[in-house]
Amino acid sequence: MTQLFRPLQFVLSVLAGAAISLNAMAVDMSDEAISERIKPVGNVYLDGELDIAKAPEASAGPRDGATIYNTFCTACHSTGVAGAPKRGDADEWAARVGKGEDTVFANAWNGINAMPAKGTCGDCSEDEIKAAIAYLTQ
Repeated sequence: MTQLFRPLQFVLSVLAGAAISLNAMAVDMSDEAISERIKPVGNVYLDGELDIAKAPEASAGPRDGATIYNTFCTACHSTGVAGAPKRGDADEWAARVGKGEDTVFANAWNGINAMPAKGTCGDCSEDEIKAAIAYLTQ
């Protein structure tokens, strides 16, 4: 029985070696490709080395409700994850809106059930959250 496995093991070893060799030959070994593969993932700057004047500026002015929704809210409110009311579904929003704008805002601002405070928009202003609520409930 062991006589039968030896040729089979040999054939499988040769096939595995050939596959590894073919894969190794497919790798680009040019200097540019090697440099790209081994370059650092990030950069380290010491205090004073980074020219802050070249840093991008923050947006000027508040973002609209659609922008807030599409950036922070859509993951849950487009699919109804964890019971989140879907955008534009009047039946799902009726009970919530019926409690009043202040309650809906307080729930969005502080979080409720599975929804985190501000729906993960940590830098949203009160006006931006209110705009997002208006966009969600329309």
